[in-house]
Amino acid sequence: MFLDTAKIFIKSGKGGDGHVSFRREKFVPDGGPDGGDGGKGGDVVFEVDKGLSALNDYRYSHKFCAQNGEDGNNKRCSGKDGKDLILKVPEGTVVREETTGKVVADMSGDNLRQVVLRGGRGGKGNMHYATSTMQAPKYAQPGQTSRELNVILELKVLADVGLVGFPNAGKSTLLSRVSNAQPKIANYPFTTLNPILGVVEKNVTKPFVIADIPGLIEGASEGVGLGIKFLKHIERTRLLIHIVDAVSPDEIDPSEAIEKIRNELSSYSEDLLKKPFVIAVNKLDALTEDEREDVLKSVRDHFKDKEVFGISAVSGEGIPELISRVSNLLENMKEEILYFEPDFVYEEDSAAGLPFTVSYDSEERVYLVDGPRIERMLGYTNLTSEKGFDFFQKFMKENEILTQLEELGINDGDTVRIYGWDFTYYK
Repeated sequence: MFLDTAKIFIKSGKGGDGHVSFRREKFVPDGGPDGGDGGKGGDVVFEVDKGLSALNDYRYSHKFCAQNGEDGNNKRCSGKDGKDLILKVPEGTVVREETTGKVVADMSGDNLRQVVLRGGRGGKGNMHYATSTMQAPKYAQPGQTSRELNVILELKVLADVGLVGFPNAGKSTLLSRVSNAQPKIANYPFTTLNPILGVVEKNVTKPFVIADIPGLIEGASEGVGLGIKFLKHIERTRLLIHIVDAVSPDEIDPSEAIEKIRNELSSYSEDLLKKPFVIAVNKLDALTEDEREDVLKSVRDHFKDKEVFGISAVSGEGIPELISRVSNLLENMKEEILYFEPDFVYEEDSAAGLPFTVSYDSEERVYLVDGPRIERMLGYTNLTSEKGFDFFQKFMKENEILTQLEELGINDGDTVRIYGWDFTYYK
């Protein structure tokens, strides 16, 4: 079964923690710090596999996690980097963030490989924090946290020409006659269940790809039937062929049928309505000569500025002229693929925006500062180093923590406790 949409969870690898250890060897007294660094977490990478035509690999698997980096070790040994996670997708796949619908990546054109989530940075071991005043640091940097996203994979097929029309209009028969595609064909008023691509090579100066877009029905843009699932496949096409049944069993006028399809395209996206198109009135073999002339004249009068071709997908009548004209139109059009520019930005791992509290414990007579923002800051700050402590003081000032302490009545010499660290306050 053809799968063109999938919802999955992706997560990069966490960075390994830095290690705290000290050199301990015989005849080497007072060995210095030798804790190694943590390894980098694995990235999540999307990669185009041109051998794939659908998202079937994601039908039953929905959770994908890259490998975490290993923690550092003693003797200055660094942890091993986590393996990247490579997710293979067919060309034309758009990756969107589930909640906002913003584009994370568009795997089409020259974009064959893209890192979507980067793995966490490995933490530094305590060997990096030795100073002249702190020769035995008992602190190591924790690894950076992983990143995660719920994303929707959406395949938009890449084709030069799209065949659009109501079910049983003859799209599949036409595709089988002009290309190497072999769609299932039957005389039933049901739609093809998936887009089928074919390459047109005969009687053209340059081969082009044509797609049989599953038949639309009225109301498809509003979710009626299966049509809305396939409207997205028209977005990347450069030109459309509106194929219409000249002898519809529902006795719908061909011009009216085309207008209904145009309405569905417009309701889905105004951009689809701007695409150039030609009209193919099919099944002329079932009409008399006079009936043919009447039908074609009626359609041409209705669409005066469009080219109308009378064809028979069964007998082949009129098809060479149609394909030749489509080929000429494509040659004179700018060859470019509709590319969806990424507009989703992953928020960097920082303390900004997280809550914190400042309070006074009257029993222990200490001021308490805690909360996720403080905890996050301590995770990447070495308070025992001069630079780290300077950053800590700047953080306290910029986040107005000092202001809140003063509002609570703190005085010089009072104690401030932050997650087990006690500091004496001086203004």
